[in-house]
Amino acid sequence: MHAPIDSATADFIHRLPKTETHLHIEGALPYQLLQQLDPDKFQHSQPCWKPDFKWKCFEDFESHLIEHAMHWFTTPERYHEAAKVIFAGHLAQNVRYVETSFHAGMIEFLGIPGPEIVNAIRSAAPAGLEVRVFMGMARNCYNPTLAPVLEDCVTWEGLSGLDLHGVEYLPLELWTAKLWEKARSHGLETKAHAGEFGPAAHVREAIEVLGSKRIQHGIRAIEDDAVVQLAIDAGATFDVCPISNVKLDVVDSLEQHPIRQFFERGLRCTISTDDPFSFGNTVEDEYAALSAGLAFSNDELKQLAKNGFEVALVDASYPCQMDC
Repeated sequence: MHAPIDSATADFIHRLPKTETHLHIEGALPYQLLQQLDPDKFQHSQPCWKPDFKWKCFEDFESHLIEHAMHWFTTPERYHEAAKVIFAGHLAQNVRYVETSFHAGMIEFLGIPGPEIVNAIRSAAPAGLEVRVFMGMARNCYNPTLAPVLEDCVTWEGLSGLDLHGVEYLPLELWTAKLWEKARSHGLETKAHAGEFGPAAHVREAIEVLGSKRIQHGIRAIEDDAVVQLAIDAGATFDVCPISNVKLDVVDSLEQHPIRQFFERGLRCTISTDDPFSFGNTVEDEYAALSAGLAFSNDELKQLAKNGFEVALVDASYPCQMDC
């Protein structure tokens, strides 16, 4: 997708203290765990890891991810085991803070109590890495099974926030804004996927109706200058995943990604991988892509990394440690 970076830039990116603020834990399933589980079935590498691969549509991507995730994520212990491998990979890249979400649908499908999933993920965090766990949910998930779970989850020990996931063509239902407000009243952070496949108006909706200042993706806000300005004025942060956006064909190429325009306008953005199981990417790959594809300087990459620490859910005494 882009020319390789030089060794000095690669070394800078590696040494740079980083965050990951947009990561679906089911979408980060380490492939080696599936290979250990069933060596015959999962012996071949994933075609979707190739740099020039693009998913035909979101539904193909989603079905592929769910099919594989359901093989592994069957118990809290499996969540813990996967999280340990994922977080070790973060430490190896000098990532020091992670926000990851699990999908509420897994509670419905598997019957695993949500607090057990939260604890399984949090207890896998190694020394040197701060981890915060969110519960994600689809726009139409408020059903008889999940509604009581959603209303109760704001009191779960160790849950840091909520995130609205899934396809954007579904309308925003009335329960969502009420639950988002309830979550914030309990001290939780609220996020929303908006402006990925949906229009800029969905970013406005996430900010004005849901009251969220953490927008996952948000890149189609570029289609409406007023929405970009709204995000800036609201102090919103876009947790952007450039390689995901290219491989899902949200943008045609990295060179056309709007993160450069957002950055120059003063809209705060962070950099993450989204679903590395489906994209074959790492946090370091994301920084390298911005360096090679959009000519981000080392100082600009450092600012993007700093942005992640600025929105991190840690107390004021936690060091940013931008010491490279």
